[in-house]
Amino acid sequence: MAVWKIAEPESFFLERVELKKEITHPHKRLQHLAGRYLLLYLFPDFPAATIAIADTRKPFLPNEAYHFSISHCGDYAAAIVSKTERVGVDIELLTPRVEKIKHKFLHPDELKMLVQTNADPVTILTLLWSAKEAMFKWWGNGDVDFSDVLRIHELPAQLEGIMNASFIKKEIYPLLLHYRLFGNLTLVWTDGSGEIRNKK
Repeated sequence: MAVWKIAEPESFFLERVELKKEITHPHKRLQHLAGRYLLLYLFPDFPAATIAIADTRKPFLPNEAYHFSISHCGDYAAAIVSKTERVGVDIELLTPRVEKIKHKFLHPDELKMLVQTNADPVTILTLLWSAKEAMFKWWGNGDVDFSDVLRIHELPAQLEGIMNASFIKKEIYPLLLHYRLFGNLTLVWTDGSGEIRNKK
């Protein structure tokens, strides 16, 4: 997993990465290129030119030689790559807007946990949103109710660490979510660690 602060011009990334789709906004184009550049940074033999987009909008490799996930916001891009496990990563800028939608993506049990914490609401809510985005990307198949299917069992107590979570569909998939808070950013990633259990 790696994070890149984008300070380079397009030409820097275009030396190694091909722009595969039409992106007219200059900054979004930079973010797109930086994310794909990171895949090659992590694995120099990563076949970035063969990336396809699923109906769920998830990028993937047709032969699944690597599992990967990309995220970007502001001047940052993040990517995670694995040869063996499904993965998910999300990076977010702290934003007060998340307070208005917390009931849409948090389960009632998670909202109860929030009442018991003294953490800054914007920071903790952005981190929880980022955590659920990383879980959603790990799943990769769409059709997910963020508040019901994606569950976080504990609130973070430090600037970096691990949160226990579950992806609950027909079965329960326990997930370890690695997180880090730095500056005005939240970063969460998962490699699907945990044992599969039947739903009770």
